[in-house]
Order: sequence, then structure tokens, then C-alpha cells
Amino acid sequence: MYQASNIYLICGFAAIGGGLFGFDISSMSGVLGTQAYKRYFGNPQSYSQGGITAAMPAGSLVGSLVSSFIADKYSRKVALQFSCVLWTLGAVLQCASVNIAMLCVGRAIAGMCVGIASSIVPVYQSEIAPKEIRGRVVSLQQWAITWGILIQYFIQYGCAESIGGGPTDVNQPTSAFRIPWGVQIVPAVILFFGLFFCPYSPRWLASKDRWDEAIKVLAHLHGGGDTNHPKVLAQYQEIEEALRFEREENINSFKGLVAPRMYKRVLLGMSIQMWSQLSGMNIMMYYIVYIMQGANMGNPLMTASIQYVINVVMTLPAIIFIDKLGRRPLLVGGSFMMMTWLFISGALQQYYGQPNTDETRNAENESVSWLVVGNRPVSAAIVSCSYLFVATFATTWGPVSWTYPAEIFPSKIRAKAVSLATSTNWFWNMVLAFAVPPLLWNINYKMYYIFATFNALAFIHTTLFAPETKGFTLEEMDDVFNSGLPAWKTHQKKSRLEDLENEIAAGNLKVGRPGDVPSETQEVVADPEKRGTAGI
Repeated sequence: MYQASNIYLICGFAAIGGGLFGFDISSMSGVLGTQAYKRYFGNPQSYSQGGITAAMPAGSLVGSLVSSFIADKYSRKVALQFSCVLWTLGAVLQCASVNIAMLCVGRAIAGMCVGIASSIVPVYQSEIAPKEIRGRVVSLQQWAITWGILIQYFIQYGCAESIGGGPTDVNQPTSAFRIPWGVQIVPAVILFFGLFFCPYSPRWLASKDRWDEAIKVLAHLHGGGDTNHPKVLAQYQEIEEALRFEREENINSFKGLVAPRMYKRVLLGMSIQMWSQLSGMNIMMYYIVYIMQGANMGNPLMTASIQYVINVVMTLPAIIFIDKLGRRPLLVGGSFMMMTWLFISGALQQYYGQPNTDETRNAENESVSWLVVGNRPVSAAIVSCSYLFVATFATTWGPVSWTYPAEIFPSKIRAKAVSLATSTNWFWNMVLAFAVPPLLWNINYKMYYIFATFNALAFIHTTLFAPETKGFTLEEMDDVFNSGLPAWKTHQKKSRLEDLENEIAAGNLKVGRPGDVPSETQEVVADPEKRGTAGI
């Protein structure tokens, strides 16, 4: 069977799994304001709507926790294909929902898919890509998420505006929300069948002692099919060394998560995903219509749609420059800027807003308790801050929050550690999805201050504890984290892989198969100071 060899094509195609995440994020935002949805499901209020929205991240939490077991045993590819089956089943149930309970079950099943895909897609991408473009191709996950958000929102917007008499039509047919939920099946079907033409992860093949297949995949991806290409042999050698060391040290994938020099790394990966959620970005995605209603800026559906376009467009600079700028500047600078936009938004709402009373309440703002009335410049400023917040996240934390956790762990525990980090993302996603509607209703503008404070804490944490990982191979991450340097002093250096490549090309190092390793390699493996993996 034909196997794709272009790394951008493979990783971009796998990122469709991220697109499903995007469909999830905006699956409610475009229907919340329609009369068809309100009428059919009994006009869900803050707690009910929070429960409906939270059903999908709850399923995603479960999916992310089990993802590593499937991915480690059956491969990254099979795990992604299994997630596509779950998504299809969940989408069918949502489309056919007759009550809130059935809708929640469908969203939870689809959420399990998203949990698996959001954990495994970055792992698969990072294990396929060379270090020079790893950040770029893993960032494709985030770009696919933004496209999923945009496509789903505009499908919902189009259906809401064109079916019946529009979103304010009290007799609008239920197809206004059933069609958007039904078309979600299409990308999952495409991903399921397309994965048959993508290679297995060479690092997963090596972990299963399928070495001949592993080197063929490496050659296919990095050497034009030549298994004797120096770059292929150097990568093969480094993977073999790392796996041998892990086996000699008897590093168990569960035990390794809490090993003395590993638990801090696991906590860092979990923290990056936690701060990504607590930044407030997904609140903008889930409940942007409510936020625009509070700003009192005309048609909230149309005003909200602009931020989805911004999200797609502004992710592109991050994809292009992440491997040049590095991860750390984007994390530190991004959290500071998002904090700034949220504090400004909160202050504007506080000083120029007022309670939404019977005199100001109408069909377009009935879901909010606080809004700006009769002050268009302030309303425009609040909306502008929302757009700037989205643009900042898209160029910084959006791509890096997926890239960073996927690249900092050793092979033996990578899938489980990333699974744990991603489950943290989904735990907070679930909590916020449920909590934000009541928060918006009960504390209104103060919610901006809460999320601004979270971003301030993220700024401090990443400044002190997030080292730079740009330019290092996956097998060199132990050097980065065990160097003893403060996070702000880490920087890219000459890769060990380049030395291996040069030695192989010069004929000074012969690469054998596992069990037949030349003496030069035995020396590298035996010397933990050179390998940089002691104490895992």
C-alpha cells in the first residue's frame, strides 16, 4: 500500500484530529442564541447550559486518560482511527438528540474522541518530524483547531440565518442546529481512511523491537528511501541508544512519571496545559456570544465570527516562526499580553457597564446580567480587546501549549506523560465550561479579573520554570532538563545528532542493529554524562 513520505503532508493530515477539537469548541457557540435551540431544549439557563457544554470536555478527560494505553499497545495510528469511530457515533447522537440527556451523551462520546486525538496527534507529529521543523509541524495541530472552530461556527451561523426566519424566529426548524452537528462526521471519516496511507511512528516501531520497519520508515521520511543515508542512520542510532538506556535502567512507563528527575517535567507539562485553559481562550470560543451581548455590539453572532477568522490568520505567524523564536519567549510574552487585555476589558466593563434590568433586556441580551449601554466607543474597545486577546493566544500559547508537552518527555513515558498533561487540559476545560455561564451571570465583569490573574501566574511560572527546547532532538531533552541551569539561561546548542551524522558520513562510526552495536556506540551508551539521561 502507498505510504506518504512528505512530513508536512503527514503531520498536516494527522492534524485533522485537532480540527475535531475545533469543531467541539465551537459546537455550541453558534446555536446558543437561536430560538430553535432554546425552544427545543427548553431554553437552558446558566447551570443547564454549563452542563451541556461540559459534557464534551468530560468525555475528553476520559479519552485523554485512556489514550496512552491504546497508543502504546496498538500504535499512534490505530488510536487515532479508534477516536474517529467514537466521533462519528457521538455526532450521530447529537444530530438525532430528542432531549438534553441524549445531547449530553452524544457530546460525551464525541468528547472521548477529542481527548484521544488531542493527546496522540502531537505525540505522533513530534515522533515523525526532525528537530528543525518539529515546532512548526506540531503547531499544525493548533492551526487545525482554529480551522475547525471557524468552519463549524460559520456552518452554524449560516444555518441560523438561512433556515426559517433567522435566529430570532420562534418557529425556526430544528435543522438549524441538527445540520451543523451532523456535518461533523465528514472530517472524522476522511481522517479514518486517510491514516491507512500514513506511516507508523518510527519510535513506536522501535519500542516494539520492529527495527527493520523503523529504519525503513526513517529512510522513507528523511533519506529518500536510502536506509544508509547518514541522517537516517544517525536518527536510528540515537533512538536505539535512548531505548537501550531506558531498558537497562528498567524505566517503567508509570514509575518513570514520578522518578526524581522526571516528576517536575511531568508537572511542567501538566501546568502548561492548565495555564492554556485558565488563560480564558476557550471561554472566548465557547461563550463569545454572551461576551458580545454584554458589550452590546449589535448582532452578536456576526461580531463574534470575526474572532474566529483572527484565530485562524494569527496562528500562521506562530507556525512559521516557532522554530526560530523558540517556545519560551512565546509562553512568557503571550501570558503577559493576555493578562493586559483582560484587565483592560474588566475595567471597561466595571466602570462603564450596568446591571441588565427589565428596561434594557431584550431578545439579544437576555442571557447576560451586566452590559454596556449607550456607549459605543467603550463597547468597541471591549470587543477590540477580545480580538487582541484572541490574536495574542493564537500567536503564542495556542501552538506552544501543544508543542511543548509533546517534546519534553523520553520515549518510554511520552504517550502516558502527554496523556496526563492533556487530561489536565480537559479537566479545566470541563470545569470552565460548566462554571462560566453562572460566573458571567453572577459576577459578570469580575470574571475578566480572575482570568487576568491566572495569566499573571502563568507569566511568573513559565519565566521561572520553562526552559527553551528549540533545536534539541527528542532524545536530547534530558540534557535540557538535567543541565542544572535556570530556565531563563537555557538555549539552543549544537545537536549531538549532527555529530553522529558527521561521524557516520566520514566513515568513522558504523551503525549496527540492536544487539550488534559497535564499540563507539557502546561507549556513548555506557557514559551517562555523554547521554545526559542519568537519574531519570
